[in-house]
Amino acid sequence: MSEQSGSTSKVVRLGIIGCGMIARLHVKRLLADGQARIVGLFDANRATAERLHDELANTAEVFADLGTMIGTAGMDAVVICTPTLFHFEQVTMCRDRGLHVLCEKPLADTRERIVRLIDQAAAGGPVLSVSYQRRYDSIYRTLRREVRSGRWGQVRSVTTHNSERWQQTIAGTWRDDPQLNPGGFLGDAGSHKIDMLFFFTGLEAEEVFAHSDCCGSNVQIVTTVSGRLHSGVMLSMNFIGNAQHWREDFQIHCAEADLAVRENALWIGRDNRFEKFNDLEPGSSPDAAFLDVLTTGATNEAPPKCALPVFEFTQAVLESARTGKVIRLA
Repeated sequence: MSEQSGSTSKVVRLGIIGCGMIARLHVKRLLADGQARIVGLFDANRATAERLHDELANTAEVFADLGTMIGTAGMDAVVICTPTLFHFEQVTMCRDRGLHVLCEKPLADTRERIVRLIDQAAAGGPVLSVSYQRRYDSIYRTLRREVRSGRWGQVRSVTTHNSERWQQTIAGTWRDDPQLNPGGFLGDAGSHKIDMLFFFTGLEAEEVFAHSDCCGSNVQIVTTVSGRLHSGVMLSMNFIGNAQHWREDFQIHCAEADLAVRENALWIGRDNRFEKFNDLEPGSSPDAAFLDVLTTGATNEAPPKCALPVFEFTQAVLESARTGKVIRLA
């Protein structure tokens, strides 16, 4: 990492691997943070990388080959924004070159590969973080604090609803390819909600029963899940990928209060009253938090191990939907 001119602040030199829609969001956040300089861009479709270069990152060099970029661009770290199928190879290649990695979710396409990445990161070396953005959202951080504090009593049940105009946007893209996007809407946008399930409850899943429908696409569009977490906590989750509007609701029913995320706000229900909760934790983003880990030694709040329960839960849901059976998780 280099030092900013006239300052002791560290500047992280970053490469972007995969320059599509989600990469644009990362680049905007990285540049706004002020601790990063984008020095390299790579995409299998060079025109996509050049478009990102021209519109947001014109000081970066566009590379035709990933190996060349990570070997010659003088980078400290990379952000990986490619389809899931390529994550394992690209994460491994970059960490072997000594580069810190922020990887989009899901971390890898198989359980074996996720476990290998967890084990490699546990052995030391460059930072590996997963871009589960809601871990840094003010509302969800506050929800976690309140649920885990125990002040509202034991969690009794969790209900979530996620709807989005997702199917309408995926035709002809990698998201409609089951090899590149296993699980469809559930595995893509839905993975954030599954991660939150474990993030704020701290509980593991025991069993799931699910239905799923591709609704004319090649990947799963609508999935409904009923299940049970440890300690007898009941679970209901809906993933509606062909809705006409975006909506994301969480309801955590505890012994002494109901905590709910609704309309992008946190609410608390007690004594048949429902009120907005205003004592919120400060928020951040995966990109700003990743830079803080590299420049200040802050805690990595989305280490690779957080990807495993999300993957296992997703696979259990897909197996249940395929077989029509209740699937128990180890």
